[in-house]
Amino acid sequence: MQDARVDMGPQASPAQISEDTLAEEAGNATKRTLPSGDGLIKFHGFPQQGNDQAVARPALRKKTREGKESLERPCGLGCIVIPSCQRFNNIQCFLVFFCILVVSQGIVFGLVDLSIDTFQKENHLGTSENLVLSLTYDISSCLIVLFISHYGGRGNIPRWIAFSSFLVGLGSLFFAFPYISDGRYQLSADPEDTCQEMKIIKTCRKVSPSFQAKYIASFILGQTVQGIAGMPLYILGRVFIDNSVATHSAGIYLGLMDASLILGYSLAYVIGAPLMKGAENNTFPIRNKELLVPPESWWIYFGFVSLTAWITLIPLSCFPHSVGGDSKIKAEKRKQLHPFDNKFKDKELGTSIKDLFANTWVLMKNPVFICLALTKASESLVLIGASEFLPIYIENQFVLTRTTATKIAGLVLLPGGALGKLLGGIIVSKLHMSCKALMRFTIVTSVISLVFFGFVIFVRCDTIPFAGINADYDGTGQLGNLTAPCNSHCRCSSSLYSAICGRDHIGYFSPCFAGCIQSKIIQDHKAYYNCSCIQEGLTTADDQGDFIDARPGTCDAKCYKLPLFIAFIFSTILFSVFSGVPNTLTILRIVSDNQRSLALGLALVFLRIFGTIPGPIVFKMTADISCIFRETEYCGDKGNCWIYNKMKMAYLLVGICCICKVVTIFFTAIAFCLCKYLPKDNSEILHMPVKNPTVKKKRKN
Repeated sequence: MQDARVDMGPQASPAQISEDTLAEEAGNATKRTLPSGDGLIKFHGFPQQGNDQAVARPALRKKTREGKESLERPCGLGCIVIPSCQRFNNIQCFLVFFCILVVSQGIVFGLVDLSIDTFQKENHLGTSENLVLSLTYDISSCLIVLFISHYGGRGNIPRWIAFSSFLVGLGSLFFAFPYISDGRYQLSADPEDTCQEMKIIKTCRKVSPSFQAKYIASFILGQTVQGIAGMPLYILGRVFIDNSVATHSAGIYLGLMDASLILGYSLAYVIGAPLMKGAENNTFPIRNKELLVPPESWWIYFGFVSLTAWITLIPLSCFPHSVGGDSKIKAEKRKQLHPFDNKFKDKELGTSIKDLFANTWVLMKNPVFICLALTKASESLVLIGASEFLPIYIENQFVLTRTTATKIAGLVLLPGGALGKLLGGIIVSKLHMSCKALMRFTIVTSVISLVFFGFVIFVRCDTIPFAGINADYDGTGQLGNLTAPCNSHCRCSSSLYSAICGRDHIGYFSPCFAGCIQSKIIQDHKAYYNCSCIQEGLTTADDQGDFIDARPGTCDAKCYKLPLFIAFIFSTILFSVFSGVPNTLTILRIVSDNQRSLALGLALVFLRIFGTIPGPIVFKMTADISCIFRETEYCGDKGNCWIYNKMKMAYLLVGICCICKVVTIFFTAIAFCLCKYLPKDNSEILHMPVKNPTVKKKRKN
């Protein structure tokens, strides 16, 4: 045994010396790679390079086999390098500015969705215009993502992200432009819709043609710019973070990034909800002196987001290709096994278009990758349902104003997604999960979210009696027809939805359809009198002795299940998004280092094609199917939906989300089964970086 130990020593010694030398040189890379001579603006106290250090640089590139990409350069803007700023040359400081930028774009996404929704309701846009406004971001990002992920992954990623910060601010200004230049609506509808036999119906309400043209053009351009800006953020940014931290810590950092995006989106719902009053259906009592928020106020929020994004431009531009300390991490990660593409591990990928398609085809032949990409697409549909459909569901299910429902969705429910992303990343990082363990985690959390979805469907309120919809005007009318003998002489229009509640506890579409011919303002609240369709119920007199027949707003549903619904849907979203970070980590681990950015880019193409592009269409169709009464007299166009079937809406929403979770479980289970072809060391025991391998070897000897 002693002889064997003597013989093995010389054989292992060169490798050990090489590893130690590389680690030592990588740790001092900042000192070795500072430019010298006239190319550097020297500051007091800055260490000057010697010729021996300049000679050492080519040797370091040769040993690390990655050229310039393995060097840890100083933090600075071009040739301006400040020694005192080098303490910020780490992944933690980078993540601070990066998350600020991601939050900014999340706010833009939320404001754009709210603004487009308001604009569509006000202008009754056609189907093609709605699709163009909604899907421009997804289509533009899908067209360029492969090119950015292929070429950007081999460049200076912080510079790409700094360019994204400029585009995020620029795109936000495009969204603000129509409101700055011409944002005033021209209203021609009579807000007081009472019963008048000789009334002239004039309900068409349009914005100025110049504003509509500017809005559509500016938002299409803004969506395109945001689509380009998002790709370096969500593809190259993830790769840069994963390359700069230890394997077992990547989940925490990626969780912070994903949580920042959802947090920004939900923050937009909170700050943008008051701006939706201008388009809100008058279904609740509104004080006479209350002024609606002018729609041109949108530009203030878009301008603020633009300024916030541009604040991160200079700090992100100062970060080098590799932040301090990541050369040692990269060297350790190169030792890990990559199951399906070991032959690409040390191969330098080409830069031509032909190489791009060849590398894409290699990924397409990876069955585990395809399953995980489809899993990401199905998971995106759940978040789309929460963001697109949830405010409408809360508004109609629990009889709330549109503003209140939007605030609840943004302030209470959507942060559940941010918390789920963060907790998912922390859990998988603390437990040091392998690829198979990550897939098990995804399956288990998806099953738990399915259970919570089952509880959500039973938390709903009873339907309020509504004249002409589910009540027949005391037997004198027909269901599905708002007109009855008691209001046939009033010349009522279904284009003006102004719900009232009669003393008979039945809701009416408007004072006109209730046959009310008189109204008063009592203590800043309206009251309606002499309503021919309201004959029953307790009567109350006002200060002047007149009997009040109806008051503005929908009738009280006497439903107190909203807190229970919030608890269930919060838990559902929380467990639904747990799988986001584990799915990303699994994709990063099953491909080689050279293919990571392209793999994330190709996964995003799957997400767009099967998730975010058809998702809004599916949920809008769900809303249309749930509609039981729609505005039909709006200048010959398809009008807004005023009343929904609550039970059908609940079953459709929960059903689609459950199908998405089943698809997630299905494809994750297939990927898990395919992992039996993985080497055992890679699938079950993930190699972890060792802080001081030299010390351990000495102790062993």
